[in-house]
Amino acid sequence: MRESSVQCVSAGGLHRMAYTEWGDPANDRVLLCVHGLTRCGRDFDFLAQAMSDRYRVVCPDVVGRGKSDWLKIKKLYGPPQYLADMVTLLARVNAGMVHWVGTSMGGLIGMVLAGLENTPISRLVLNDFGPVMTLQSMQRICEYVGKAPRFDSYEQAEAMVRFLAATFGKLTDAQWGHLTEHVVRTAADGKIEFRYDPGIAAGMHLALEQAQGKDIESWPLYDAISCPTLLLRGAESDLLLAETAVQMANRGPRARCVELPGVGHAPALLDPAQIAPIREFLLEAG
Repeated sequence: MRESSVQCVSAGGLHRMAYTEWGDPANDRVLLCVHGLTRCGRDFDFLAQAMSDRYRVVCPDVVGRGKSDWLKIKKLYGPPQYLADMVTLLARVNAGMVHWVGTSMGGLIGMVLAGLENTPISRLVLNDFGPVMTLQSMQRICEYVGKAPRFDSYEQAEAMVRFLAATFGKLTDAQWGHLTEHVVRTAADGKIEFRYDPGIAAGMHLALEQAQGKDIESWPLYDAISCPTLLLRGAESDLLLAETAVQMANRGPRARCVELPGVGHAPALLDPAQIAPIREFLLEAG
């Protein structure tokens, strides 16, 4: 594993986006793995290890998360900025072929990029995300995102991660530890705090307000995708409903759907059973 960063630009100035990468740095076959709303690129460590024999696997910390900088103008947290940053990253790593795995928010960014004319993405994996975000899931997320709690100990922080991410399913203590250690840090006063900018909540609260009590639908973005697409769905997900997955299998790129039992939003992609369908799908391309 190697750590690096790339300089990106927004209306508020320059910012640094951190990323980790695995595999041969000379390999122009790039697998870009993009995380969910409050998470970070280290969520994909186990998937990256499993795929690094065939790809240069690149796992960014989306701006405002992980080890990346925070934006000065909080209203810029949203898909347009994230999309611009990912295009900058792809230019930095000199990708010749791009496959994409996106969890939740990372799926949204990938869905937008994959639907653009001349997109670099030739295979797309959407991890528990589709063109319908349910009102229920948005309300649940808005209840905690941006609250910025602080803790007296690492154990308290891990307990909060376990509570907030309970829908990830049944995980081992080691897996919960992995999901915690990379999203928290020790502040100057010794308190433990989350690494993400509380300002990322602005976009979610605005989306919830604009939804006016309804689900958010973005079918034109999905229907614009033409590359082979794999959809992973947590069987208990409140964000990606079963009926949405059925529709996704029958329109647009006609996604191949795999449902993972005992998991809600979203599959953590930490164990071989969840990684296997991704590897099988991506390596069909040769």
